[in-house]
Amino acid sequence: MLSLTRLIQGAAAAALLATTTLSAQAAGEVQAPGEVNVYTTREPGLIQPLLDSFSKETGIKANVIFVKEGLAERVATEGANSPADLLSVVDFGNLIELADRGLTQPIQSAVLEEAIPANLRDADGQWFGLSMRARVIYASKDRVTDETLTYEDLADPRFKGKVCIRSGQHPYNTSLIAAVIAKDGPDAAKEWLGGVKENLARKAGGGDRDVARDILANLCDVGVANSYYVGLMRSGKGGPEQVEWGNAIRVILPTFKDKAGTHVNVSGAAVAKNAPNKENAVKLLEFLASEPAQEIYAKANFEYPVRAGVAADPIIAELGTLTVDPLPLTSVAKERKQASELVDVVGFDG
Repeated sequence: MLSLTRLIQGAAAAALLATTTLSAQAAGEVQAPGEVNVYTTREPGLIQPLLDSFSKETGIKANVIFVKEGLAERVATEGANSPADLLSVVDFGNLIELADRGLTQPIQSAVLEEAIPANLRDADGQWFGLSMRARVIYASKDRVTDETLTYEDLADPRFKGKVCIRSGQHPYNTSLIAAVIAKDGPDAAKEWLGGVKENLARKAGGGDRDVARDILANLCDVGVANSYYVGLMRSGKGGPEQVEWGNAIRVILPTFKDKAGTHVNVSGAAVAKNAPNKENAVKLLEFLASEPAQEIYAKANFEYPVRAGVAADPIIAELGTLTVDPLPLTSVAKERKQASELVDVVGFDG
């Protein structure tokens, strides 16, 4: 874990970078060649190894500013003078928001189109998914015998009082609910969501890892959570207590009733609209989709690579073969507002 001093030093360095670059642009100076500036909401422990590897391979200096919140607002405020070249975030909703607000630019790259499946990137090249987090089912090893389950099964009365899940308004869940709407329509999605609420073992809330904790405590038998938390728990990165949580569960890779595949969310990146180093930003984006970088995504944060042929971390590989639902994320995104409204309509978090 980074010390407070290092965090403060990092923040100061980031501020200095932004100030220096903005001042240079205001004075009409040309950007120094061989650099690329990254704005990201991702953790330093993941991003820095990726950028270090990119710089080592290309000789291009990668500067990074970590923005915990308000990345889009910051880029919008900086406007044409923004030093940002590449915008890196989690959740495809954030990627689509960047594009919808006119903060990105289209990129046509055969390298990216070959490496990243079409359902995990924007059709016009405004953003690209770079790693996946599957929305899976955690199940008690002792109390659930099912080998397979669908998301729709979570509303089955046989699970009454046995389901744990975080808030329905969390982006992880609004994304899943939106996928149900996109597939079956709002009426069916409402009925399903109401059924899941009827099956809750406790009030919806907490985090994904709390689902595993509560299964170990015999509070619930099944729950919905992200795949990469399994790696964080079982690897011991979350502490010895979480190793027990992770080992208490069996992970099922669910599908929807259409059997098409498992719902995933992505982290990804986009080239900023006013990128002063656009060429280098594209090079970095293509590097992040390369095999070496995809291996770092898999090992550093237990995420699924988007590039075919790159192995997942062994802990994640043990969960089984992931078949990704082919529904385009752009189609899911259109239903997220209605998904959030449905959460309130059925009183899911109440």
